[in-house]
Amino acid sequence: MFDFSIVTSWFDSLLNGFLPVWATTIIECLIIGIGLILVYALLALFYIYYERKFCGAIQCRIGPNRVGPMGLLQSFADMFKMLIKELIPINHIDKFLFGLAPYLVVGASLTAFAVLPWGNGLQIVDFNIGIFFLIAVSSIGVLGILLAGWSSNNKFTLIGAMRSGAQMVSYELSIGLSIMTMVLLAGTMSITGIVEGQKDLWFIFQGHLPALIAFLVYMVAGTAETNRGPFDLPEAESELTAGYHTEYSGLHFGYFYLAEYLNMFIVAGVASLLFFGGWMPLHIPGWDAFNEVMDYIPSVIWFVGKAVALSAIIMWFKWTFPRSRIDQLLAFEWKYLLPLNLLNLIVMLIVVAFGLHF
Repeated sequence: MFDFSIVTSWFDSLLNGFLPVWATTIIECLIIGIGLILVYALLALFYIYYERKFCGAIQCRIGPNRVGPMGLLQSFADMFKMLIKELIPINHIDKFLFGLAPYLVVGASLTAFAVLPWGNGLQIVDFNIGIFFLIAVSSIGVLGILLAGWSSNNKFTLIGAMRSGAQMVSYELSIGLSIMTMVLLAGTMSITGIVEGQKDLWFIFQGHLPALIAFLVYMVAGTAETNRGPFDLPEAESELTAGYHTEYSGLHFGYFYLAEYLNMFIVAGVASLLFFGGWMPLHIPGWDAFNEVMDYIPSVIWFVGKAVALSAIIMWFKWTFPRSRIDQLLAFEWKYLLPLNLLNLIVMLIVVAFGLHF
């Protein structure tokens, strides 16, 4: 399988050949930053189109089909429309925090992108505690939502923000415990190490029942963490108008909208890294010819394909199950998911300690 670090190392040595170190660093940071923003925007536009088509299929509709072939340009048209919308000035708000909140939400998801390995050697930063960094960064987004609700000086936005804070803090426990369950199996907190540990067989197959339970809990908690239906209580239209971003318009509203879809991709991407090998191809022990064919598929396609496929599960949750009440949502986490996760962590510890995994 092709190693992208060969290309990045060559480009770095090429720049260092005729530029000082500080200039090389600045140029590389600019290229990475611009590339990251472009990928962020294009991925969000793809996800908007993807969910509309997915929702249409569930509801026996066609979905977007007017702008461009098969409606492919509908998301771009909507983005252009949102960019030219007016930022409506509002009185009696905390203007600084009101303006800061959407950038904080987008910044959190952009920072999480930095540690996701998109392919073999295609990773911006490779920490030895990368998975711990990912958990820490994902917690920043809730601050932006709380600031948005509080600074808007509106009862609906404040209720939505408080719901979101309670929901995200609660379900982060289940996400963290599911991740730690797989870290126990991998024996490392490095994301690259976790992926390379699945070279012969993905963890979802190696870890027996505890890995399967951790995956199911992670997907449910991840759906709640991203405020997606049926856990979209912070922006319940029938109760709170639009929740914490009721007062936002134009580009600022667009930032919240983009961050929701990108957070869904990050949740699905982390699930693919922990349970399905990330960019690692499907290998079956003893099937050498099959494994060689799988190695020809580029690692980027493996990672993005798995993330997009797992995102379909989150979308399926939204368009299949009815919205729950806030008390039911929190009771489900504290009474059922959290005890199940703690028990599952202990079982995985026993499995690893006695070498019972494959």
